[in-house]
Amino acid sequence: MKRTILAIFILLIAGVSCKKTSSGTITDPVKYMSFAPGNSWIYETQNNITATTTTNTSTSSPRDSAINGKTYHVFTNSNGTANEYYNLTGNDYYTFRDLSAALGISPVETVYLKDNANSGSSWSQTVNVPLSGVPTTIPVIFTNTITAKGISRTVNGKIYTDVIHITTTVVITGLPAGSVISDIQSYYAPKYGLIESKNKISVPLLTSTNIDQNTILKSSNIQ
Repeated sequence: MKRTILAIFILLIAGVSCKKTSSGTITDPVKYMSFAPGNSWIYETQNNITATTTTNTSTSSPRDSAINGKTYHVFTNSNGTANEYYNLTGNDYYTFRDLSAALGISPVETVYLKDNANSGSSWSQTVNVPLSGVPTTIPVIFTNTITAKGISRTVNGKIYTDVIHITTTVVITGLPAGSVISDIQSYYAPKYGLIESKNKISVPLLTSTNIDQNTILKSSNIQ
């Protein structure tokens, strides 16, 4: 398990799904989320290594949760994985993931989107990750960059407008430049949140595990 932990961790942090926030914040229709209880999103993920396709439905619950001084809205998944938690503070979109059960590490809070940032803007976060054969954790730096704003994107035959495109890069502290081979792209549309993502990750020096998958929003039921 530990030999795959880094690639899985990167995927979990970089590949967030539906983007939502706490109730009482969403009044602006241009926000990149929707949160009303009962709203749902059906995502399809294509694994390009195993040539398999899976689907998952994310559903907005009627519950909020207080975490780190913020009010997070709770979402459930049809695939039985842990609940997801999302928050909007100002123009910053947060996700909170409890990775203790899956990876044996502490919960992680990240900012995955800033809807008022200009194209070319970026922000970074360092997270400590355990690796096989290493006695201490390794700092991993995630940098999100606004690649484009206000673009159109066609996903599963539907045209989305005013889309924000984010590119995520990954650097492992202490390893040579280029040790992480990644192509991580995410596209967010107003009201819908994530409409498409591409996650291709390889760390040849530390693990033989590769991740190469694409996710699209197949359909949604949003009030």
